[in-house]
Amino acid sequence: MARGVSRTVRAGRRLERIQVRNSSVRLGGHWALRDVSLDIHAGEHWLLLGPNGAGKTVLLKLLRGDVWPTPTGRETRRYHLRDGEVLAQPLFAAERIAYLGPERQDRYVRYESQLDVAQVVLTGFDDSDLPLQPATPAQQRRIRQVLQQVGLAGYASRAFLSLSYGQRRRVLLARAFVREPDVLLLDEALNGLDVKGRAAFLRALRLASSPRTAWILTSHRRGDAPAGLTHVARIGHGCIEDVTDLRVGAVDPSALRLGARPAMAPASQRNAPDDSVAKSRSHAAKPLLRLHRAAVYQAERNVIGKFDWTLGRGQHWCLRGANGSGKSTLIAMLYGDLWPAHGGRLERCWPALDDWKARVGLVSPELQARYAATGCTVEQIVASGFHASIGLNEWPTAAELRRVRRELRAWGLANLATRQARELSY
Repeated sequence: MARGVSRTVRAGRRLERIQVRNSSVRLGGHWALRDVSLDIHAGEHWLLLGPNGAGKTVLLKLLRGDVWPTPTGRETRRYHLRDGEVLAQPLFAAERIAYLGPERQDRYVRYESQLDVAQVVLTGFDDSDLPLQPATPAQQRRIRQVLQQVGLAGYASRAFLSLSYGQRRRVLLARAFVREPDVLLLDEALNGLDVKGRAAFLRALRLASSPRTAWILTSHRRGDAPAGLTHVARIGHGCIEDVTDLRVGAVDPSALRLGARPAMAPASQRNAPDDSVAKSRSHAAKPLLRLHRAAVYQAERNVIGKFDWTLGRGQHWCLRGANGSGKSTLIAMLYGDLWPAHGGRLERCWPALDDWKARVGLVSPELQARYAATGCTVEQIVASGFHASIGLNEWPTAAELRRVRRELRAWGLANLATRQARELSY
């Protein structure tokens, strides 16, 4: 795509409608979508509701042309332009459709990107991973404008990965809007945003959208329904279950029922005592972790100021704070990936880092991002928890495999054991 094409496209070449009929998508050994039909017109605002694994992300990729319908003899996908031309191929249409999803955000983490915020937004003009050439004066003005709209006007020179998870999401919204798309696909775009960040995101969506901009927001939460919706659709098990046109009859999107979650076995059935638990009980008298005058700096910025804190055995903490307040940085320090600045002290019940990490479970967006690029199966991902590793250096023992399979059954994931990470919903 030529530079700045989104600002010079003839009005007649704008995208007016996306039409999908009787389309199915097979990924690996399962059907991600089954016989889906959907019509998206200019200016419409859709909320696509469905539980994890329902097919929301695959449907957005089908609309944009990133995945193709599996041939069944019944499927059609058409892109209607404003001048009346109808395209069967998505090549031009994809230039007029912007996608914002967790996979793109994860990509910067996987490759440990060194781009600053302005450079990330610049890649939106060409929908590339890296800037292809320096920004023109016109592009620089547009970048400043969209960053202002998403509430990040002073962040252009900040390193993208130095931002909080929610702030990165708003940068990617600016990236999506920078070339003024006709259709915006927002895949679980409100996840990770605090109350202020969510309000800023939705405000930017209103400010940056023209009256003819269509957008689709996917979510598994009823409460994510923003103002100004025209349609609500529900998807489950890869099928569109119902579509409600809110312009015809006022329907409360929160009344739509989502799929039930699998019941989880009681903890007593999941976790049998093992040697590591028995050993840990001998340390019961000691705090698990103690911080003294701990502060953390990243990219020469003071992310966490000096503070004291003690984590005792059996305590359950909730750490609350706005996007950018330092929550993820603190978790990284507790886990052992970061250390307090000079003058601070961190004491662990198990001083050796390998011993500590063997007893700490970590769940984070960054960890998920790194696994998304591997060929590991679900069973292998769970087994890697024994070693706090990304992937496996050696095959699990028979005892470890029994434990893995017991956990998968308890969490309702046994049927996914042989799937690779890339075949799963987010």
